[in-house]
Amino acid sequence: MGTEHSKNERQRSMFFLRKGPKLPAWEDALLSGKEPKSLLKRGLRYVSLSLIMKGMTSAPDFLWGLPEVQKLNLSRNQLVVIPPSLGKLDRLVVLNLGGNCLKCLPKEIGLLRNLKVLFVNMNCLTELPAELSLCRKLEVLSLSHNCISQLPLSFTDLTSLRKLNLSNNRFVQIPLCIFALRNLDFLHLGSNRLEGIAESVQYLVNLQIFIIENNNIRSLPRSLCFLTTLELLNVDYNAIQTLPDDLYLLCRLPRIAWNPMDKGLHIAHNPLSRPLPEVIEGGLDALFNYLREKKEHN
Repeated sequence: MGTEHSKNERQRSMFFLRKGPKLPAWEDALLSGKEPKSLLKRGLRYVSLSLIMKGMTSAPDFLWGLPEVQKLNLSRNQLVVIPPSLGKLDRLVVLNLGGNCLKCLPKEIGLLRNLKVLFVNMNCLTELPAELSLCRKLEVLSLSHNCISQLPLSFTDLTSLRKLNLSNNRFVQIPLCIFALRNLDFLHLGSNRLEGIAESVQYLVNLQIFIIENNNIRSLPRSLCFLTTLELLNVDYNAIQTLPDDLYLLCRLPRIAWNPMDKGLHIAHNPLSRPLPEVIEGGLDALFNYLREKKEHN
């Protein structure tokens, strides 16, 4: 009898919970008659939770009671804020917050000491918390399509970072802290407001892909030619008129490239001075031979 009574009470409670006017529709759909842990998927490597495209305007409270989650996807919702409770998920390895309406990140993100991959692309960020630099295991960081114009100096501590996407933001110059990230092999700064590239770019000794298309860059520094690991250099849609004579040192560039996905030198849509446009029509070898001979005669 007591068991029957308790069962009825739970059913009544669940009924009122579901019918309550303050419960968002997406949360009702997720938890109607379910335990939050039932949403977790246990793979070979990670415990994951995907709440992509659920129409959420705020993160569900039950989320912060799932400390075992390692991969969390909250992308393509309408999240306006991520609460400090995010710091409770300290086992997170992959966090996807892309495609929301976030204007800032909580400083508690620095508590995610196991985080390796972070996507916060396509939001409304204007700045980043310095505490993000405490995520020392971070290897992949995408901040594209935001409104960011500078990075915290503490980003120099992100020494494990290998891939950094800062495209479609408001950078006027490459933040100095980036040049300390010696393990970077991918750097995307396309569609910003860059007017030049500092000579310090030479310190990115492991860089393989460097994309700086669609900026206001007028010239390439000679030090760029010392990045002999480069396999893709995209400077399309800039204001470049001349090329450094030592560009031929970039021997891993396989060709003049036209397809955005191809490795090689992308240099279309620049006001190159003559005879460079004609030389480039002959391919990369012709360009490198021209630059080499030009240097020898100077």
